[in-house]
Amino acid sequence: MHPVFQSSRRDFAFGPWKLSAARTHIMKSAQAERLAGELHMPSLPEMMFGDNILRIQHDHGFGIEFNATDALKCVNNCQGMIKVACAEEWQESRSETEHTKEVVKPYDWTYTTDYKGTLLGDTVTLKVVPTTEHINTEKLKAREQIMFFEEVLLFEDELHDHGVSSLSVKIRVMPSSFFVLLRFFLRVDGVLIRMNDTRLHHEADKTYMLREYTSRESKISSLKHVPPSLFTEPNEISQYLPIKETICEKLEFPEKLEPKPEASLETMCVK
Repeated sequence: MHPVFQSSRRDFAFGPWKLSAARTHIMKSAQAERLAGELHMPSLPEMMFGDNILRIQHDHGFGIEFNATDALKCVNNCQGMIKVACAEEWQESRSETEHTKEVVKPYDWTYTTDYKGTLLGDTVTLKVVPTTEHINTEKLKAREQIMFFEEVLLFEDELHDHGVSSLSVKIRVMPSSFFVLLRFFLRVDGVLIRMNDTRLHHEADKTYMLREYTSRESKISSLKHVPPSLFTEPNEISQYLPIKETICEKLEFPEKLEPKPEASLETMCVK
């Protein structure tokens, strides 16, 4: 049984930033079929939350947001397919239940995505530059009041009862900074576990955000020393998954921003 997600929208002001989290119902089948066609995918994840979103936007319009549709655009449909004994049966079942008349083409049925967020802004945007600077995890461990917290599920699929593929994003806001974790988690039973994490951190006195993308993966056969009960716990299993790729970036704010009188370092929750 899946938990019932109650529709909600919460906004929070952090200085010149407006943080918005929206959670609503699963995308209707007609919408899902139309979007699948646009994305050239035979089907979308079983639980597709097309209107769920986490948005971080500055008074001047630039910022970053996280949504399921853009995440699926980053799925590689040409290569990297994971083969399991029941893959053909799985695809046939999906095509029948969704009344797909066309031949189901090979595609990444795990919905693996390296999505790191969608940049916002018409006239000014964040500038993405490589960096060797890392997010200070010790600062994040410091005891600080959490003034705002939200977690948003973007999509989830149980891979025809052969595991799970999910993408979720959560944010927590402290007096001095905000921190975002976007996590893609994949478990194909008996085959592998994969985790793509994007961490975003902004300190109120800085003119940039730090973004770290880390991809981890391991075959199940290499995790014989790990209790199987941890396979379903992303926070616990991550330490056992070798890092395959790390990308560190600065998201620099546009230069010469005109100060706005209403912008302040005070924070408030908008109900």
